[in-house]
Amino acid sequence: MIEVNELTKRYGDTTAVDRLTFTVRPGQVTGFLGPNGAGKTTTLRMLLGLVGPSGGSATIDGRAFASRPRGLRHVGALLDAGDVHGGRTARAHLRALARGNDIPPSRVGEVLREVGLTEVAGRRVGGFSLGMRQRLGIATALLGDPPVLLFDEPLNGLDPEGVLWVRGLFRRLAAEGRTVFVSSHLMSEMENTADQLIVIGRGELIAAESVGDFAARGTRLSVTVRTPDTVALTELLRAEGAGVQEDREALTVSGLPASRIGDLAFAHGVRLHELATRAASLEEAFMELTADSVEYLAGEAR
Repeated sequence: MIEVNELTKRYGDTTAVDRLTFTVRPGQVTGFLGPNGAGKTTTLRMLLGLVGPSGGSATIDGRAFASRPRGLRHVGALLDAGDVHGGRTARAHLRALARGNDIPPSRVGEVLREVGLTEVAGRRVGGFSLGMRQRLGIATALLGDPPVLLFDEPLNGLDPEGVLWVRGLFRRLAAEGRTVFVSSHLMSEMENTADQLIVIGRGELIAAESVGDFAARGTRLSVTVRTPDTVALTELLRAEGAGVQEDREALTVSGLPASRIGDLAFAHGVRLHELATRAASLEEAFMELTADSVEYLAGEAR
């Protein structure tokens, strides 16, 4: 389990993480979301003892990570897939880490097979693609068979097959009772993979709840309408002040509830084939709820 309590990090006059408090529990995949500059990577680095906090605490299974000898047996982490000596082979890199953490050498072959790098294990890492480096980084995190795993943008450079593999891997690790904490900017992946979310903005906690509960906080409800009489219905809805967007054979309506749309259609003899309310997606809820926390906006005057 990961416990963060009043965690704070300041760099001069800049507060990167501001009294952050949350818990990541085992047995589920927890997504870590926030706009660029929100403090996600700084938080992960404090969890791993790579950066000292200005205040508060960050513990893993009740202890600071820096106090644990042979840390890979307790916590596996992928922070930067490029942070590997390019002159080493994948096998040599993992063997060196295994020796330093008292991990059986046989474990190196096991994780290479698990991430699909057995055939290139003897190649130098400097010649690896980004996707291959990501797989090696995941192998490194798995090497000590740890109960807690942290991943920072693990899908960078992976092809669709690799993305599906990682999604299944995270699910399996959580099902085994491990704590799986994944920082990502890919909302669609978090919607498909995560059970719980920790959302921060400008270093402060915005939400700590299930994916469904967070998406439900978005206020942008719309109604999908399918009808053979799109022109007539569009005129009726716009006369009522609704916003209407046409997408192929369907209309997306905002500003009117489904019940009112159905009443209007019935009263004017317009046939409906579908009438469905759609809640905000995770991405829409995220954009809405973190709008005030975005550090840089496209097109923003400077």
